[in-house]
Amino acid sequence: MAILVTGGAGFIGSHTCIELLNEGYEIIVVDNFSNSKPESLKRVCEITGKSIMIYHLDLLDSESLEKVFLENQIEAVIHFAGLKAVGESVKESLKYYKNNITTTIIICDLMQKYSVKKLVFSSSATVYGLPDTVPISEEFPLKALNPYGRTKLMVEEFLQDIFISDNEWSITILRYFNPIGAHESGLIGEDPSGTPNNLMPYITKVAVGQLNVLNIFGNGYSTKDGTGVRDYIHVVDLANGHVAALDKTLKSTGVNIYNLGT
Repeated sequence: MAILVTGGAGFIGSHTCIELLNEGYEIIVVDNFSNSKPESLKRVCEITGKSIMIYHLDLLDSESLEKVFLENQIEAVIHFAGLKAVGESVKESLKYYKNNITTTIIICDLMQKYSVKKLVFSSSATVYGLPDTVPISEEFPLKALNPYGRTKLMVEEFLQDIFISDNEWSITILRYFNPIGAHESGLIGEDPSGTPNNLMPYITKVAVGQLNVLNIFGNGYSTKDGTGVRDYIHVVDLANGHVAALDKTLKSTGVNIYNLGT
């Protein structure tokens, strides 16, 4: 039995693949490589000394995705794949709703069809909007403020409805806070295609000369110098959080929601 990892070549996905392989899981990766590279999965195999079955396909292609379920015995799904740039989601909202919501519906439909009812879903702390206080707990009000965050929130809501309609499902929803870092080998890390949407890869691309300058926006925050402050979590800690979530998901039913941050 294998774990299907959608978007497994991406930043968080590739690091999670390492930890899954180290824990003895057999994994299958589905990725369209729109914002990642096949090389990252080659390096995952190099780091772990283990192999991965890889399908290069788009999750909107339901017929091709169904072949993955037909050709393999899948025990659970970790669903990373999705568009994730907040700014782009405002400019291209229809693209984000179509991709992030439709692909998850397609996956869940196939999971239902093939009785694979164990799912770990990659959500985001953006579902909280701008909270009145910090730290943020899972019980805080949900008020996403942009199309990206709203796609995550909508998916969270229909996943909970799926369990209400069929309580054989086991679903874990993980809300992330700003992952950064890289595997200790240095062989994989965050290397997005084009201009980065996250701060740390932007800084590194400026440092190595791929981009000219780092622009700092905003000076009106209630902080010491008026600039923004963010909390970060190391990507390997985040990956280990997924392994723990998968372990719980495989052993239980219901819907569980956890923040993953520091």
